[in-house]
Amino acid sequence: MTLNNCNKLNVLSDYSLDPFFELSHDLLCIAGFDGYFRRVNPAVCKVLGYTEEELLSKPISHFQHPDDREITKKYREPILNGKPLTNFENRYITKQGDVVWFAWTSIPVENDELIYAIAKNITYRKQQEAERNQLLSELSKNNSRLKQLNYSTSHDLRAPVGNLISIFSLMDVSQITDEETRLFIEMLKKSAEDLKMTLDEYVDGLKNRDSRLIELTEVQIMSVIGSIRHTLDSLIKESMTTFRIDQSGFETVKFNPKYLESVFLNLITNSIKYAHPERNAVITIKTEIKNGKKRLTFSDNGIGFDSEKEKENVFGLNQTFHENRDSKGIGLYLVYNHITNLGGRIAVDSKVDEGTTFVITFAD
Repeated sequence: MTLNNCNKLNVLSDYSLDPFFELSHDLLCIAGFDGYFRRVNPAVCKVLGYTEEELLSKPISHFQHPDDREITKKYREPILNGKPLTNFENRYITKQGDVVWFAWTSIPVENDELIYAIAKNITYRKQQEAERNQLLSELSKNNSRLKQLNYSTSHDLRAPVGNLISIFSLMDVSQITDEETRLFIEMLKKSAEDLKMTLDEYVDGLKNRDSRLIELTEVQIMSVIGSIRHTLDSLIKESMTTFRIDQSGFETVKFNPKYLESVFLNLITNSIKYAHPERNAVITIKTEIKNGKKRLTFSDNGIGFDSEKEKENVFGLNQTFHENRDSKGIGLYLVYNHITNLGGRIAVDSKVDEGTTFVITFAD
Protein backbone atom coordinates (compact mmCIF):
# COMPACT_ATOMS: atom_id res chain seq x y z
CA MET A 1 0.00 0.00 0.00
CA THR A 2 1.41 3.39 -0.98
CA LEU A 3 1.88 6.25 1.45
CA ASN A 4 -0.81 8.28 -0.34
CA ASN A 5 -3.33 5.47 0.06
CA CYS A 6 -2.45 5.17 3.74
CA ASN A 7 -3.00 8.88 4.21
CA LYS A 8 -6.37 8.65 2.51
CA LEU A 9 -7.45 5.84 4.81
CA ASN A 10 -6.27 7.76 7.85
CA VAL A 11 -8.22 10.83 6.78
CA LEU A 12 -11.33 8.70 6.20
CA SER A 13 -10.99 7.10 9.62
CA ASP A 14 -11.20 10.55 11.19
CA TYR A 15 -14.82 10.81 10.09
CA SER A 16 -17.81 8.80 11.23
CA LEU A 17 -20.10 7.30 8.58
CA ASP A 18 -22.99 7.15 11.03
CA PRO A 19 -24.54 10.44 9.77
CA PHE A 20 -24.95 8.86 6.33
CA PHE A 21 -26.90 6.03 7.92
CA GLU A 22 -28.86 8.07 10.43
CA LEU A 23 -29.70 11.16 8.32
CA SER A 24 -30.29 9.63 4.89
CA HIS A 25 -33.77 10.04 3.42
CA ASP A 26 -33.23 6.79 1.54
CA LEU A 27 -34.01 3.55 3.34
CA LEU A 28 -30.80 1.84 4.48
CA CYS A 29 -30.68 -1.54 6.14
CA ILE A 30 -28.48 -4.49 6.93
CA ALA A 31 -30.11 -7.91 6.80
CA GLY A 32 -28.90 -11.39 7.61
CA PHE A 33 -29.03 -14.40 5.35
CA ASP A 34 -31.60 -15.72 7.83
CA GLY A 35 -34.18 -13.23 6.55
CA TYR A 36 -34.17 -10.83 9.51
CA PHE A 37 -33.18 -7.17 9.66
CA ARG A 38 -29.99 -6.62 11.67
CA ARG A 39 -30.05 -2.85 11.51
CA VAL A 40 -32.31 -0.24 9.89
CA ASN A 41 -31.95 3.51 9.65
CA PRO A 42 -34.60 5.97 10.91
CA ALA A 43 -35.99 6.42 7.38
CA VAL A 44 -37.16 2.78 7.38
CA CYS A 45 -38.94 3.25 10.69
CA LYS A 46 -40.51 6.50 9.55
CA VAL A 47 -41.90 5.11 6.29
CA LEU A 48 -43.15 1.79 7.69
CA GLY A 49 -44.33 3.21 11.02
CA TYR A 50 -42.62 0.53 13.14
CA THR A 51 -39.95 0.97 15.78
CA GLU A 52 -36.53 -0.49 15.10
CA GLU A 53 -37.18 -3.15 17.77
CA GLU A 54 -40.40 -4.21 16.01
CA LEU A 55 -38.67 -4.41 12.62
CA LEU A 56 -35.81 -6.50 13.97
CA SER A 57 -38.07 -8.90 15.89
CA LYS A 58 -39.87 -10.47 12.91
CA PRO A 59 -38.83 -11.88 9.51
CA ILE A 60 -38.60 -9.27 6.76
CA SER A 61 -41.28 -11.14 4.80
CA HIS A 62 -43.75 -10.30 7.59
CA PHE A 63 -43.69 -6.65 6.49
CA GLN A 64 -43.91 -7.37 2.75
CA HIS A 65 -47.13 -7.27 0.77
CA PRO A 66 -48.58 -10.83 0.78
CA ASP A 67 -48.78 -10.86 -3.03
CA ASP A 68 -45.07 -9.97 -3.33
CA ARG A 69 -43.58 -12.43 -0.83
CA GLU A 70 -43.15 -15.32 -3.26
CA ILE A 71 -41.55 -13.28 -6.05
CA THR A 72 -39.32 -11.48 -3.52
CA LYS A 73 -38.16 -14.84 -2.18
CA LYS A 74 -37.42 -16.01 -5.72
CA TYR A 75 -35.31 -12.94 -6.51
CA ARG A 76 -33.60 -13.04 -3.10
CA GLU A 77 -32.14 -16.51 -3.63
CA PRO A 78 -29.29 -15.41 -5.98
CA ILE A 79 -28.21 -12.85 -3.34
CA LEU A 80 -27.49 -15.70 -0.95
CA ASN A 81 -25.12 -17.05 -3.61
CA GLY A 82 -23.21 -13.79 -3.79
CA LYS A 83 -24.98 -12.10 -6.70
CA PRO A 84 -26.06 -8.45 -6.19
CA LEU A 85 -29.66 -7.52 -6.91
CA THR A 86 -30.45 -4.20 -8.58
CA ASN A 87 -33.59 -2.42 -9.75
CA PHE A 88 -35.93 -4.75 -7.88
CA GLU A 89 -39.30 -3.29 -6.89
CA ASN A 90 -41.77 -4.67 -4.38
CA ARG A 91 -44.43 -3.59 -1.93
CA TYR A 92 -44.49 -3.38 1.86
CA ILE A 93 -47.38 -2.81 4.26
CA THR A 94 -47.01 -0.05 6.84
CA LYS A 95 -48.14 -0.41 10.44
CA GLN A 96 -51.17 1.71 9.50
CA GLY A 97 -52.05 -0.71 6.69
CA ASP A 98 -50.96 1.47 3.76
CA VAL A 99 -49.14 0.03 0.74
CA VAL A 100 -45.72 1.51 -0.11
CA TRP A 101 -43.46 0.73 -3.06
CA PHE A 102 -39.67 0.36 -2.70
CA ALA A 103 -36.94 0.10 -5.36
CA TRP A 104 -34.03 -1.97 -3.97
CA THR A 105 -30.32 -2.37 -4.56
CA SER A 106 -28.89 -5.19 -2.42
CA ILE A 107 -25.24 -6.22 -2.06
CA PRO A 108 -24.34 -9.48 -0.25
CA VAL A 109 -21.22 -10.07 1.87
CA GLU A 110 -20.99 -13.85 1.91
CA ASN A 111 -18.31 -14.19 4.60
CA ASP A 112 -20.44 -12.30 7.11
CA GLU A 113 -23.74 -13.69 5.77
CA LEU A 114 -25.06 -10.13 5.59
CA ILE A 115 -26.89 -8.14 2.94
CA TYR A 116 -26.41 -4.38 2.67
CA ALA A 117 -29.40 -2.79 0.99
CA ILE A 118 -30.64 0.63 0.01
CA ALA A 119 -34.20 1.36 -1.08
CA LYS A 120 -35.99 4.39 -2.49
CA ASN A 121 -39.60 5.08 -1.70
CA ILE A 122 -41.24 5.16 -5.14
CA THR A 123 -44.86 5.11 -3.96
CA TYR A 124 -45.57 8.58 -5.35
CA ARG A 125 -44.16 7.58 -8.74
CA LYS A 126 -46.31 4.46 -8.76
CA GLN A 127 -49.40 6.52 -7.99
CA GLN A 128 -48.56 8.87 -10.86
CA GLU A 129 -48.06 5.91 -13.18
CA ALA A 130 -51.41 4.45 -12.15
CA GLU A 131 -53.14 7.76 -12.81
CA ARG A 132 -51.36 8.13 -16.14
CA ASN A 133 -52.30 4.59 -17.14
CA GLN A 134 -55.91 5.22 -16.21
CA LEU A 135 -55.96 8.46 -18.22
CA LEU A 136 -54.32 6.77 -21.21
CA SER A 137 -56.85 3.95 -20.99
CA GLU A 138 -59.77 6.41 -20.94
CA LEU A 139 -58.32 8.43 -23.82
CA SER A 140 -57.78 5.27 -25.84
CA LYS A 141 -61.35 4.12 -25.21
CA ASN A 142 -62.76 7.54 -26.08
CA ASN A 143 -60.67 7.66 -29.25
CA SER A 144 -61.92 4.20 -30.23
CA ARG A 145 -65.52 5.26 -29.62
CA LEU A 146 -65.11 8.40 -31.74
CA LYS A 147 -63.44 6.44 -34.53
CA GLN A 148 -66.21 3.84 -34.43
CA LEU A 149 -68.82 6.61 -34.50
CA ASN A 150 -67.13 8.11 -37.58
CA TYR A 151 -67.12 4.76 -39.35
CA SER A 152 -70.70 3.99 -38.38
CA THR A 153 -71.99 7.41 -39.41
CA SER A 154 -70.19 7.26 -42.74
CA HIS A 155 -71.43 3.72 -43.39
CA ASP A 156 -75.01 4.56 -42.43
CA LEU A 157 -75.02 7.61 -44.69
CA ARG A 158 -73.47 5.86 -47.67
CA ALA A 159 -76.23 3.25 -47.83
CA PRO A 160 -79.18 5.65 -48.41
CA VAL A 161 -77.04 7.82 -50.69
CA GLY A 162 -76.24 4.75 -52.78
CA ASN A 163 -79.94 3.89 -52.94
CA LEU A 164 -80.73 7.43 -54.05
CA ILE A 165 -78.19 7.21 -56.88
CA SER A 166 -79.68 3.87 -57.93
CA ILE A 167 -83.12 5.46 -58.14
CA PHE A 168 -81.77 8.25 -60.35
CA SER A 169 -80.12 5.70 -62.63
CA LEU A 170 -83.48 3.95 -63.12
CA MET A 171 -85.22 7.16 -64.10
CA ASP A 172 -85.64 7.94 -67.81
CA VAL A 173 -85.33 11.71 -67.81
CA SER A 174 -85.90 11.77 -71.59
CA GLN A 175 -89.59 11.16 -70.87
CA ILE A 176 -89.78 14.36 -68.82
CA THR A 177 -90.87 17.22 -71.02
CA ASP A 178 -90.57 20.00 -68.46
CA GLU A 179 -87.05 21.45 -68.82
CA GLU A 180 -86.95 22.90 -65.31
CA THR A 181 -87.93 19.55 -63.76
CA ARG A 182 -85.22 17.76 -65.73
CA LEU A 183 -82.67 20.34 -64.55
CA PHE A 184 -83.66 19.82 -60.91
CA ILE A 185 -83.37 16.04 -61.25
CA GLU A 186 -79.89 16.35 -62.80
CA MET A 187 -78.84 18.66 -59.96
CA LEU A 188 -80.14 16.22 -57.34
CA LYS A 189 -78.35 13.32 -59.04
CA LYS A 190 -75.10 15.30 -59.20
CA SER A 191 -75.41 16.27 -55.51
CA ALA A 192 -75.99 12.63 -54.50
CA GLU A 193 -72.95 11.49 -56.49
CA ASP A 194 -70.80 14.24 -54.93
CA LEU A 195 -72.01 13.26 -51.46
CA LYS A 196 -71.12 9.61 -52.10
CA MET A 197 -67.65 10.57 -53.34
CA THR A 198 -67.11 12.76 -50.26
CA LEU A 199 -68.14 9.93 -47.91
CA ASP A 200 -65.86 7.47 -49.71
CA GLU A 201 -62.91 9.84 -49.40
CA TYR A 202 -63.73 10.46 -45.74
CA VAL A 203 -63.74 6.76 -44.88
CA ASP A 204 -60.52 6.18 -46.81
CA GLY A 205 -59.01 9.14 -44.99
CA LEU A 206 -59.91 7.62 -41.62
CA LYS A 207 -58.21 4.37 -42.57
CA ASN A 208 -55.02 6.00 -43.81
CA ARG A 209 -54.80 9.04 -41.53
CA ASP A 210 -52.25 7.64 -39.13
CA SER A 211 -49.79 6.38 -41.73
CA ARG A 212 -50.09 9.54 -43.88
CA LEU A 213 -49.10 11.81 -40.98
CA ILE A 214 -46.11 9.75 -39.85
CA GLU A 215 -42.79 10.64 -41.41
CA LEU A 216 -40.93 7.61 -42.77
CA THR A 217 -37.19 7.47 -43.41
CA GLU A 218 -34.61 4.76 -44.02
CA VAL A 219 -33.40 3.97 -40.50
CA GLN A 220 -30.18 2.18 -39.53
CA ILE A 221 -31.10 -0.68 -37.19
CA MET A 222 -27.75 -0.69 -35.35
CA SER A 223 -27.81 3.08 -34.93
CA VAL A 224 -31.12 2.89 -33.08
CA ILE A 225 -30.02 -0.09 -30.96
CA GLY A 226 -26.74 1.66 -30.17
CA SER A 227 -28.60 4.77 -29.04
CA ILE A 228 -30.88 2.75 -26.75
CA ARG A 229 -27.94 0.81 -25.29
CA HIS A 230 -26.17 4.09 -24.54
CA THR A 231 -29.29 5.43 -22.81
CA LEU A 232 -29.64 2.26 -20.74
CA ASP A 233 -25.89 1.81 -20.16
CA SER A 234 -26.05 1.69 -16.35
CA LEU A 235 -29.05 -0.64 -16.32
CA ILE A 236 -27.40 -2.98 -18.84
CA LYS A 237 -24.14 -3.11 -16.90
CA GLU A 238 -25.80 -3.59 -13.51
CA SER A 239 -27.97 -6.43 -14.83
CA MET A 240 -24.99 -7.90 -16.77
CA THR A 241 -27.15 -8.14 -19.89
CA THR A 242 -25.46 -9.29 -23.09
CA PHE A 243 -26.54 -8.80 -26.70
CA ARG A 244 -26.24 -11.10 -29.69
CA ILE A 245 -26.99 -9.19 -32.87
CA ASP A 246 -27.12 -10.59 -36.40
CA GLN A 247 -28.14 -8.10 -39.08
CA SER A 248 -27.09 -10.18 -42.05
CA GLY A 249 -30.64 -10.04 -43.41
CA PHE A 250 -30.85 -6.26 -43.67
CA GLU A 251 -29.31 -3.23 -41.97
CA THR A 252 -31.93 -0.56 -42.64
CA VAL A 253 -35.71 -0.37 -42.66
CA LYS A 254 -38.15 2.30 -43.81
CA PHE A 255 -39.77 3.38 -40.59
CA ASN A 256 -40.31 6.33 -38.30
CA PRO A 257 -37.10 6.80 -36.24
CA LYS A 258 -38.89 7.78 -33.01
CA TYR A 259 -41.28 4.86 -33.34
CA LEU A 260 -38.41 2.41 -33.84
CA GLU A 261 -36.58 3.84 -30.83
CA SER A 262 -39.72 3.36 -28.74
CA VAL A 263 -40.09 -0.24 -29.99
CA PHE A 264 -36.52 -1.21 -29.05
CA LEU A 265 -36.60 0.75 -25.79
CA ASN A 266 -39.71 -1.09 -24.59
CA LEU A 267 -38.53 -4.52 -25.73
CA ILE A 268 -35.03 -4.16 -24.24
CA THR A 269 -36.20 -2.75 -20.90
CA ASN A 270 -38.82 -5.51 -20.65
CA SER A 271 -36.14 -8.15 -21.25
CA ILE A 272 -34.01 -6.70 -18.46
CA LYS A 273 -36.93 -6.10 -16.12
CA TYR A 274 -38.20 -9.65 -16.52
CA ALA A 275 -34.81 -11.38 -16.57
CA HIS A 276 -34.70 -14.81 -14.99
CA PRO A 277 -33.26 -14.61 -11.45
CA GLU A 278 -31.05 -17.66 -12.02
CA ARG A 279 -29.27 -16.39 -15.15
CA ASN A 280 -28.10 -13.14 -16.72
CA ALA A 281 -30.25 -11.67 -19.45
CA VAL A 282 -29.27 -12.48 -23.05
CA ILE A 283 -31.00 -10.51 -25.80
CA THR A 284 -30.81 -11.83 -29.36
CA ILE A 285 -31.73 -9.64 -32.34
CA LYS A 286 -31.72 -11.03 -35.88
CA THR A 287 -32.80 -9.62 -39.24
CA GLU A 288 -33.80 -11.69 -42.28
CA ILE A 289 -35.72 -11.48 -45.52
CA LYS A 290 -38.61 -13.95 -45.65
CA ASN A 291 -41.15 -14.17 -48.48
CA GLY A 292 -39.80 -10.90 -49.81
CA LYS A 293 -40.46 -9.02 -46.54
CA LYS A 294 -38.07 -7.68 -43.93
CA ARG A 295 -38.45 -9.56 -40.65
CA LEU A 296 -36.78 -8.85 -37.30
CA THR A 297 -36.69 -11.38 -34.48
CA PHE A 298 -36.16 -10.16 -30.92
CA SER A 299 -35.79 -12.80 -28.21
CA ASP A 300 -34.63 -13.12 -24.61
CA ASN A 301 -34.08 -15.86 -22.02
CA GLY A 302 -36.17 -14.27 -19.25
CA ILE A 303 -38.97 -15.54 -17.04
CA GLY A 304 -41.45 -15.48 -19.94
CA PHE A 305 -45.21 -16.04 -19.73
CA ASP A 306 -47.84 -18.30 -21.26
CA SER A 307 -48.40 -16.56 -24.60
CA GLU A 308 -50.85 -19.23 -25.76
CA LYS A 309 -53.05 -18.56 -22.76
CA GLU A 310 -52.71 -14.77 -23.08
CA LYS A 311 -52.73 -14.52 -26.88
CA GLU A 312 -55.89 -12.37 -26.92
CA ASN A 313 -54.46 -9.89 -24.41
CA VAL A 314 -50.71 -9.65 -25.09
CA PHE A 315 -50.80 -6.27 -26.82
CA GLY A 316 -53.82 -4.82 -25.04
CA LEU A 317 -53.68 -1.67 -22.95
CA ASN A 318 -53.13 -2.27 -19.21
CA GLN A 319 -52.61 -6.01 -19.79
CA THR A 320 -49.98 -7.41 -17.40
CA PHE A 321 -48.61 -10.94 -16.97
CA HIS A 322 -46.27 -10.51 -13.98
CA GLU A 323 -48.40 -8.99 -11.26
CA ASN A 324 -45.67 -9.15 -8.67
CA ARG A 325 -43.23 -7.16 -10.76
CA ASP A 326 -43.24 -3.64 -12.21
CA SER A 327 -45.89 -4.26 -14.87
CA LYS A 328 -47.65 -1.22 -16.28
CA GLY A 329 -49.36 -2.77 -19.30
CA ILE A 330 -48.36 0.03 -21.68
CA GLY A 331 -45.05 -0.96 -23.30
CA LEU A 332 -46.30 -3.75 -25.56
CA TYR A 333 -49.43 -1.74 -26.35
CA LEU A 334 -47.19 1.04 -27.71
CA VAL A 335 -44.95 -1.43 -29.57
CA TYR A 336 -47.98 -3.00 -31.25
CA ASN A 337 -49.46 0.34 -32.30
CA HIS A 338 -46.16 1.74 -33.60
CA ILE A 339 -45.71 -1.28 -35.85
CA THR A 340 -49.29 -1.83 -37.03
CA ASN A 341 -49.93 1.87 -37.66
CA LEU A 342 -47.21 1.67 -40.30
CA GLY A 343 -48.61 -1.44 -41.93
CA GLY A 344 -46.42 -4.00 -40.18
CA ARG A 345 -47.22 -7.06 -38.06
CA ILE A 346 -45.90 -8.37 -34.75
CA ALA A 347 -46.27 -11.83 -33.22
CA VAL A 348 -45.09 -13.19 -29.88
CA ASP A 349 -44.18 -16.62 -28.57
CA SER A 350 -43.35 -17.03 -24.89
CA LYS A 351 -43.07 -19.85 -22.38
CA VAL A 352 -42.81 -19.63 -18.61
CA ASP A 353 -39.18 -19.80 -17.39
CA GLU A 354 -37.87 -20.12 -20.97
CA GLY A 355 -38.08 -16.63 -22.45
CA THR A 356 -39.95 -14.58 -25.03
CA THR A 357 -39.61 -14.08 -28.79
CA PHE A 358 -41.15 -11.26 -30.83
CA VAL A 359 -41.25 -11.45 -34.62
CA ILE A 360 -41.74 -8.10 -36.37
CA THR A 361 -42.63 -8.09 -40.07
CA PHE A 362 -42.23 -4.65 -41.62
CA ALA A 363 -44.45 -3.25 -44.37
CA ASP A 364 -43.02 -3.05 -47.88
